[in-house]
Amino acid sequence: MSRIAVDVVLLPDEAMTDKAIEINAELVKRFGNEIELNKENCLPHISLAMGCIEEADIASVEKVLEEIAKETSLPDLKVVGIRASGNSKGQTISVFEVEKTEELQSLHEEVMDKLAPYLSSDVTEDMIYGDQAVAGSTLLWIKNYREKVSFENFFPHITIGYGQIENQVLPDTFSVLKFALCHLGNHCTCRKVLVSIEIRGV
Repeated sequence: MSRIAVDVVLLPDEAMTDKAIEINAELVKRFGNEIELNKENCLPHISLAMGCIEEADIASVEKVLEEIAKETSLPDLKVVGIRASGNSKGQTISVFEVEKTEELQSLHEEVMDKLAPYLSSDVTEDMIYGDQAVAGSTLLWIKNYREKVSFENFFPHITIGYGQIENQVLPDTFSVLKFALCHLGNHCTCRKVLVSIEIRGV
């Protein structure tokens, strides 16, 4: 069995998914298709934990997520703005910034803590989904996830693509319907759903 790069994510409801795909399509027209969101193999998502796992451990990770899902009651989330920032190559990436609620922060920390025995950060290019050249920024993000963007540095967001978008009406509140364990593709996209688990609302 081999090791793969994965992302444990929350999948937003259909209206939010559609909005992210719609804005991404505008970005793709203007700035290129390095990230082209869709509902099949490039899913809009909120990352909770990222790293590398043994494929043999997928079933164990699924059990952990099922246990967390049973206890999870997540209120609706809210987009508080669109944030644009640069990556290591100087490219601009735009995201929906999601309000960091106490419940969301706690959920992130619980997932990180309970999956710590399975997740490592020693990512290599062959662990990324697909056979394209992998951007250095992708590998850096995965390597540095625990140290630089977890726990007190957790920044909940939905990536909407490369480039910058103006004058957008922000979506209102939205719900999250599922946990998913996804095989990560280039640019930390969710390319293949390995495990999907429904979570309760409030």
